Amino acid sequence: MAFWTKERIWLNEKTAADLKGDPITIALIARCLQGETLAFEQLYERHVSYIYRLAFGLLQHREDAEEVLQDVFEYAFRSLKRYDPHKSAFKTWLYTITVSRCRNKRRRKWLPILSLSQGQDTNQDRPLEVVDDRVLLPEQHMTRQSDQEVVWQALGCLSDKLRETAILRYYEEMTYQEIGEILGIPAKTAESRMRLAHKALRAALQEFMEDENS
Repeated sequence: MAFWTKERIWLNEKTAADLKGDPITIALIARCLQGETLAFEQLYERHVSYIYRLAFGLLQHREDAEEVLQDVFEYAFRSLKRYDPHKSAFKTWLYTITVSRCRNKRRRKWLPILSLSQGQDTNQDRPLEVVDDRVLLPEQHMTRQSDQEVVWQALGCLSDKLRETAILRYYEEMTYQEIGEILGIPAKTAESRMRLAHKALRAALQEFMEDENS
């Protein structure tokens, strides 16, 4: 890729004790900044799965998620020299970029098609599960069809802000502090949004279940 340029290693400028994130990723970034093509490939492979999962969870559309995925890594690699490992983990930095790109995509195209594997389970401790249709067997598609509309309506009760918080908390298992860093909000605000999202989802799903059984 043309934007892979040779940069000096920035790790020597500050003490390694203050670095955030895992050492392997930090070492890969340092090699990327030296212009090693293999390091870019390895960095991509190390982080691509959870970035796609987040994009798919927010957009619920395979092609849109793949476009965001490509955009995120192209931007990240072009801007790699601006990433500061003393301020945030690389994963957190990528999450922030991904959420921003998904917001831009949603502004152009709204696709709220989200499946929850336990859509009718009111157990608040059970995490919600994003499902990518590419990994479902034909018979599983049939069983998902009956719940799809109910779940879609329930999630339609959530604002984009609540949906983002819920996905980062449930699916990515982020702390409220991490969610706050990614969304640019205080940790307490992230926690408050999560409570509101959970309450709204449970109430909506319960209402749909009662209507269906009446």
